[in-house]
Amino acid sequence: MAHQAVFVAIESDGPRWTVKADTLTAGPGHSVDDTVNDAIRTAITRMVNTREVGPDAYTGPIYFMMHNVSSEERARELAAALHAALHGDLGPLHRAISPAS
Repeated sequence: MAHQAVFVAIESDGPRWTVKADTLTAGPGHSVDDTVNDAIRTAITRMVNTREVGPDAYTGPIYFMMHNVSSEERARELAAALHAALHGDLGPLHRAISPAS
C-alpha cells in the first residue's frame, strides 16, 4: 500500500499568510487521534483568541486553515508544527504556540 502524505501548504495573502492542511490526501489508512485533534483545535483557538490568526480558522478534524498569519516565517513554523501534529508529534505544535500564550 502506498503511503500518501497529509497536504500542508502556506500561501501569501497580500502582506499576510495562510496555513492549510488537509488529511484526506493521506488516504483512508491515515487517522488522526482524538487527542491530536483536540490539541490542534485548542492551539488554533488560542491563536484566534490572541488574534495571531483570523477568526475564520478551520479547526479540523479533516481540514485545518489559519488566515492572517503575520509573516512567511511564522506561517512556515505553524505549517511544520501542524504537519508534525497530524503525524502524532505534538511537540512542535506546543513549542510554536508557547510564545503567543
